[in-house]
Amino acid sequence: MNRIFSGIQPTGNLHLGNYLGAIRNWVRLQADYECIYCVVDLHAITQQQDPDELRASTREVAASLLAAGIDAKESILFNQSLVPAHAELAWIFNCVARLGWLNRMTQFKEKAGKHRENALVGLYAYPVLMAADILVYKATHVPVGDDQKQHLELTRDIAQAFNSAYGVDFFPLTEPLILGVATRVMSLRDGTKKMSKSDASDYSRINLTDTPEAIAQKIRKARTDPDPLPDTVEGLEGRPEAHNLVGIFAALADISRADVCQRFGGAQFSKFKEDLTALAVDTLSPVTAEMRRLLDDPGHIDSVLRDGAEKAEALAQPILRDVKEIVGFLSP
Repeated sequence: MNRIFSGIQPTGNLHLGNYLGAIRNWVRLQADYECIYCVVDLHAITQQQDPDELRASTREVAASLLAAGIDAKESILFNQSLVPAHAELAWIFNCVARLGWLNRMTQFKEKAGKHRENALVGLYAYPVLMAADILVYKATHVPVGDDQKQHLELTRDIAQAFNSAYGVDFFPLTEPLILGVATRVMSLRDGTKKMSKSDASDYSRINLTDTPEAIAQKIRKARTDPDPLPDTVEGLEGRPEAHNLVGIFAALADISRADVCQRFGGAQFSKFKEDLTALAVDTLSPVTAEMRRLLDDPGHIDSVLRDGAEKAEALAQPILRDVKEIVGFLSP
């Protein structure tokens, strides 16, 4: 069976964009793939973290994945720092990757901003760790958003460079999986910007921890334009907020944007927002309730992550041993 690997940062405040763009698809992929899902706490410390908050956020993200339907008995769910093979393989890949490849990574430029000289080495090199995350399990596929395709291309470059440098056909060239009609959910306050947990305005996103009342208020206040909804997808062009809300409804209802336009064409946004609110609350409320139940028992969450780490380690260690043999390290 093909093997999926995907990771999510433990930065808390997971939102509708995370759910529709990644988490819900992860749940569905369990039926057809061997799935490995990782809370990437090593990646998280590329930016300064409060230790207590990092631990709490790791549990919150794990709880959200379990609440959404990740089956820890069928899939592997763990936090990255529990499996040292990730960091070990990342160092080996640091000795394969090229500076020029990393210099092209747009996310580093965005996160480092004007202070690149003061940026952490980990922030610069984290795409190499991401490649190790994937290849330490020889994952065949990774579900990605449009903004992550560049990192997967780097993973393929590193795999190919390793295979070429050592004259082996060892690592696969991992393929991307881009799924769903709302893989890129935008801000409720600005349809040209991606929904983000770092946005200063809480009204820009629907958090997975939001109450039904909060969801209703945020959708009611979501920015729109004065025109009614169009009856065709083409009518959404040049209307980023309308395009975003229609896309969210389509994703939540598992229908196409065209179906949404046909159903609501000519309607005012006030009516559409009422239906969107009901749909969002019906979809997210069970997830939120289960998250809260799980978070009341942090020991259970920790146990699930430890069990997952043992399974992940069992898969990773034979691959890492082979890599060390290929590179020329002495066996222990």
